[in-house]
Amino acid sequence: MSFHSMWAELLPVGRSSASGGYRRYAWTAADADCRAWFREQAEARGLAYEVDRNGNQWAWLGDPTAGDAVVTGSHLDSVPDGGAFDGPLGVVSSFAALDELRHRGAEFTRPLALVNFGDEEGARFGLACVGSRLTAGQLTREQAHRLTDGDGVTLAQAMESAGHDPDAIGPDPERLARIGAFVELHVEQGRALDLTGNAVGVASAIWPHGRWRFDFRGEANHAGTTRLADRRDPMLSYAETVLAARREAELAGAVATFGKISVEPNGVNAIPSLVRGWLDSRAPEQHTLDTVVGGIEKAAREYADAHGVDLDVVRESFTPVVEFDHALRDELARILGTDTGLTVPVLGTGAGHDAGILSGSIPTAMLFVRNPTGVSHSPAEFAAEDDCVAGVRALADVLEGLACR
Repeated sequence: MSFHSMWAELLPVGRSSASGGYRRYAWTAADADCRAWFREQAEARGLAYEVDRNGNQWAWLGDPTAGDAVVTGSHLDSVPDGGAFDGPLGVVSSFAALDELRHRGAEFTRPLALVNFGDEEGARFGLACVGSRLTAGQLTREQAHRLTDGDGVTLAQAMESAGHDPDAIGPDPERLARIGAFVELHVEQGRALDLTGNAVGVASAIWPHGRWRFDFRGEANHAGTTRLADRRDPMLSYAETVLAARREAELAGAVATFGKISVEPNGVNAIPSLVRGWLDSRAPEQHTLDTVVGGIEKAAREYADAHGVDLDVVRESFTPVVEFDHALRDELARILGTDTGLTVPVLGTGAGHDAGILSGSIPTAMLFVRNPTGVSHSPAEFAAEDDCVAGVRALADVLEGLACR
């Protein structure tokens, strides 16, 4: 099956007719359809299919227990109303790259695995890269069991409803010990490649990034009868903090976004008692990120004090700077630059990935495919067909160089 036919087959799954975006949340019906698609692709190619203890899907060519395996893949879940390419491009490209290598008559000297990591986006339970975090031991079973979605459903309940044993989840060092290299292809989430005119690039590092929850607690009251002077309105403090986040990020050359908000009691004619906002912030260096988040929290506390509002700030997740394995990164650049004659820029990114989570356990690297608009996490996310094909070809070249010599 060609890249185009696979892409067309997967395209409708989990797509909202209202927004045109994708709602492929972990352990839902749409996620199950994506997982079924992955299994069908694996079995159609005669690959050994398995699901690990953390719900990640694997398709193996060669002996999974032999060790020193080369692995490629990404994820199939999405952010709310996300685009078609973030995650799925890497999974579809992995199958297409294998097809290309078989067409070339490549002879594998190392085991090859294709993977779909579960719950990478964290859209349902609020924590990104759950499948890879569990595998790498960066998330414990107990911590995972405490995760809940907006309806109060726990991760454990959702996994059990989908037919997976939530008590089996946890670190998987034996599996990681059998992997010699992991290469993840991903659509670029920015315009660096478009600005250089290249279809494919190699990742150098992932910026340090995290998520912080700001709880502004005021006093619920009647919106029509309470004097302005008598109000303890947390929405004012929250709104001022949103603006402060933009200012701090601009001053530091970083990014900061309040992209999610919860309001109680959430009535049109009621002054809120609680406004809960989630901050996402990222920066090229750790000290810059610390400065930005520290500045935002300082401003938030000043605004809260001014309006008689209480404030709690909780860091919900954090990933330090990830320097991809230099030897593997350089090998990718050599394969693509020397062996094929491509111009392959090396660039950093502010987006987190499973490859970043796994980098502390195994050698990892990433390939980026050009995104002409730079838009991501949106239905407008896009990559041209020719660039997607170039990405498949580049991935095939890399896998051939790593696993077929």
